[in-house]
Amino acid sequence: MATNLAIDQKLLEKALEVSGFKTKKETVNLALQEFINRHKQLELLNLFGKMDPDPKYDYKKGRAR
Repeated sequence: MATNLAIDQKLLEKALEVSGFKTKKETVNLALQEFINRHKQLELLNLFGKMDPDPKYDYKKGRAR
Protein backbone atom coordinates (compact mmCIF):
# COMPACT_ATOMS: atom_id res chain seq x y z
CA MET A 1 0.00 0.00 0.00
CA ALA A 2 1.64 3.17 -1.17
CA THR A 3 1.16 6.22 1.03
CA ASN A 4 2.32 9.76 0.51
CA LEU A 5 3.27 11.61 3.68
CA ALA A 6 4.74 15.03 4.33
CA ILE A 7 7.52 14.09 6.76
CA ASP A 8 9.98 16.59 8.18
CA GLN A 9 13.18 15.82 6.23
CA LYS A 10 15.49 16.88 9.05
CA LEU A 11 13.75 14.49 11.46
CA LEU A 12 13.87 11.68 8.92
CA GLU A 13 17.57 12.24 8.21
CA LYS A 14 18.34 12.24 11.94
CA ALA A 15 16.27 9.07 12.42
CA LEU A 16 18.15 7.38 9.56
CA GLU A 17 21.45 8.38 11.15
CA VAL A 18 20.45 7.16 14.61
CA SER A 19 18.82 3.92 13.46
CA GLY A 20 21.61 2.85 11.15
CA PHE A 21 19.09 1.66 8.56
CA LYS A 22 19.73 2.24 4.89
CA THR A 23 16.17 3.00 3.82
CA LYS A 24 13.52 5.49 4.86
CA LYS A 25 10.95 2.70 4.86
CA GLU A 26 12.86 0.67 7.47
CA THR A 27 13.36 3.77 9.60
CA VAL A 28 9.71 4.83 9.51
CA ASN A 29 8.51 1.28 10.21
CA LEU A 30 10.81 1.05 13.23
CA ALA A 31 9.61 4.42 14.51
CA LEU A 32 5.98 3.34 14.18
CA GLN A 33 6.65 0.02 15.94
CA GLU A 34 8.45 1.77 18.79
CA PHE A 35 5.57 4.25 19.09
CA ILE A 36 3.07 1.38 19.35
CA ASN A 37 5.24 -0.50 21.86
CA ARG A 38 5.63 2.59 24.01
CA HIS A 39 1.89 3.15 24.21
CA LYS A 40 1.30 -0.51 25.08
CA GLN A 41 3.82 -0.15 27.91
CA LEU A 42 2.01 2.93 29.19
CA GLU A 43 -1.28 1.02 29.17
CA LEU A 44 0.32 -1.71 31.30
CA LEU A 45 1.77 0.83 33.71
CA ASN A 46 -1.69 2.31 34.19
CA LEU A 47 -2.92 -1.08 35.40
CA PHE A 48 -0.50 -1.19 38.35
CA GLY A 49 -2.36 -0.93 41.62
CA LYS A 50 -5.74 -1.49 39.99
CA MET A 51 -5.77 -5.27 40.16
CA ASP A 52 -5.71 -7.41 43.28
CA PRO A 53 -3.09 -10.17 43.32
CA ASP A 54 -4.28 -13.78 43.34
CA PRO A 55 -3.58 -15.13 46.86
CA LYS A 56 -3.41 -18.69 45.48
CA TYR A 57 -0.67 -17.90 42.94
CA ASP A 58 2.57 -19.75 43.69
CA TYR A 59 5.37 -17.50 42.46
CA LYS A 60 8.04 -19.96 43.63
CA LYS A 61 6.69 -22.66 41.28
CA GLY A 62 7.99 -20.72 38.29
CA ARG A 63 11.50 -20.66 39.74
CA ALA A 64 11.91 -24.45 39.76
CA ARG A 65 15.20 -25.65 38.34
